[in-house]
Amino acid sequence: MQLLRHLLSILLLPFTVTVIVPAWLVRSAGGVRLGWRLPGAGTGLAVAAGVLLILGGVAMLARTIALFATRGRGTLAPWDPPRRLVVTGVYRHVRNPMISGVIAILAGETLLWGLPSVAWWAAIFAASNLIYIPLLEEPMLRDRFGAPYDDYRRNVPRWVPRLHPWTQDQEPS
Repeated sequence: MQLLRHLLSILLLPFTVTVIVPAWLVRSAGGVRLGWRLPGAGTGLAVAAGVLLILGGVAMLARTIALFATRGRGTLAPWDPPRRLVVTGVYRHVRNPMISGVIAILAGETLLWGLPSVAWWAAIFAASNLIYIPLLEEPMLRDRFGAPYDDYRRNVPRWVPRLHPWTQDQEPS
């Protein structure tokens, strides 16, 4: 049952954002060989950078999902969130590594396919999270986890990773 919960949340959220929507956009554009493409798209450097971003984003996403399952005892889905605050692994460097992973995948797809529609989708996804997370998600986390979340929020940046990992017994930075 737990595996089903995780698979459902992965299929409905990051899979839709990083696979279903971009595939639809590529198909709607008539494929990557037709239509206008971003400058430099399809070159060896753009393809290599795109593949690296996608692989890094997938690795980040997989690691954060695993931490939510094992440490948080929940999923990435808002309807089945972690029951415990996760402040280990990559979460010691940055508060939103899951979103960073998805944005890296979308940026990689933009470089790989070079379609403006995919670039717009990546920008819309990033902008919506820039609004959603501070206005809605963080207050909900504050209500759910209280003072430990406040301490974490004071010490770990939302988007730009800390160079050195935060530990809960540190003085605020």
